[in-house]
Amino acid sequence: MATKRIIGALAAAAAVALLTAGCVNQSSTGGSTSSTSKVNLPIQTSIDVSKNAVLPAGDGKAKCDSNLTLGYIGAETGPNAQLGINIFNGVQLAIDQHNKANPGCQVQFKKFDTEGDPGKAPGVVTQAVNESDIIGVVGLPFSGESKATGGIFEQAGLVHITPSATNPTLTQNGWKTFFRALGNDNVQGPAAATFATDKLKAKKVYVVQDDSDYGIGLSTAIQKALGSAVAGTDKVTTGQKDFSATVSKIINAKPDAVFYSGYYAEGAPFDQQLVNKGYKGVFIGPDGVKDDQFIKLAGNASENAYFTCPCIPGELIKTFSDAYQSAFNMAPGTYSVEGYDSATVLLSGIDKGNTDRSKLLNWVTNYDADGLSKHLKWDSTGELAKSAVFGYKVDNGKIVSVGNIG
Repeated sequence: MATKRIIGALAAAAAVALLTAGCVNQSSTGGSTSSTSKVNLPIQTSIDVSKNAVLPAGDGKAKCDSNLTLGYIGAETGPNAQLGINIFNGVQLAIDQHNKANPGCQVQFKKFDTEGDPGKAPGVVTQAVNESDIIGVVGLPFSGESKATGGIFEQAGLVHITPSATNPTLTQNGWKTFFRALGNDNVQGPAAATFATDKLKAKKVYVVQDDSDYGIGLSTAIQKALGSAVAGTDKVTTGQKDFSATVSKIINAKPDAVFYSGYYAEGAPFDQQLVNKGYKGVFIGPDGVKDDQFIKLAGNASENAYFTCPCIPGELIKTFSDAYQSAFNMAPGTYSVEGYDSATVLLSGIDKGNTDRSKLLNWVTNYDADGLSKHLKWDSTGELAKSAVFGYKVDNGKIVSVGNIG
C-alpha cells in the first residue's frame, strides 16, 4: 500500500445536479406544504493536490529504533465512533505505507479508546502519556475531550495533532503541545452562514445546538455570522432521542433552513423527526454530522441535508482513496485524510531523526510543508496559518462535495 510518488492531477469531469434549497412556503398551521426553490450547485469531482505534498513513505531510507510508537487517542466506540474510526484508519494507512517503504524504521501504532467522552478521556490520556515509547499522538477527535486533556499532554511534553476538534478556545490555553490540522469554528461559522444564505438562498435560519463544547462553540460562531437571518434558537442535549418540543418551535418559526450544531447521533433522529412533522426546508449540519452514519440513521429524511466541514473530501484524491479502499474495504470518511496528514507530519519528523518527545514537538512547531489536504504550518498557538471550508450535500443516498465554500 505504500505511496511513493507525489500525487498528480486527478482526471475529473464536473457534473451538475439540481438541489432543493431556499425559501419555504409554510401552511397556516405551521407545517411546510410546498417544495423549496431549486438551486443549481455543481458536484465537485476532483481535488487539486500539491505536487510537493509530503507523503508517509518518504524516501525509503529512514533509520530508527523499533520501539518508537505513535498513538491514536479518541473514540473507537460510542455514539459518534465512526468519526474517530475515520481518523485512525487514516493514521493506520499512513503508518503502513511508511513501514512498507522504510524497512529500517518500523514505527509502531497504539490506539486508546475514549468513547468520545470528556469524563473518561483524562484517564485514558494519562495511561497513554505514561507509556514512554509513545512520542507523538494523533487526536483527540472531539473538542470536549480535547479541553479536558490538553493539560495532561502539556505536562508530559507530548505533541498531539487533532484532525477534527474545532472549538476555538482550545488554542487559547497556552498549550505548546496542541496543534489543530483544520480550521476552527471561527472559520467554519462564517462559511456556513454564507453557504446557507447565499448558496442555499435561506432568508431565515433556525439554529439548534447540543450541549457539547463543539456544539456550543460552533453555534456561537454561526449565530454571529448570520446576524438578523437567525429565525430562532434552541438547545438539546447529548443522548436526546425525542426532539418534539424543538421541532414544534421550528415549525412555528417557519425557517427556510435549520442548522444543527452537534453530532450525527442526535442530528439524524432530529432531522428525521423534523421531516416527519412536515418540515420541507433545508437541514444543515457541520462536520460532526457529516458522516454516512447520518444517512443510515436518518433514512430518507436525509435527502434534505447539506453539510459544512473544514475538511477536504478525501474520496476525491484518487491515490489516497484507492489505497484507503483497498486497506479498509470502504471509502475515506470525514477526517480520514486529515488523520493521514497528521500522522505524516509525525512520521516525517521521525524520519529526520526526531525520535524523542522533545525533538518531535520541536519538529511540529516549526513544520512548514504541503500535505494532501492543505499546507501545514502552525502559529504559536497551534492554529493553521490557512484553512478552507467545504460544502457537501446528500445526493441519492450519498454525501458528495459541492466545493470550497470559504
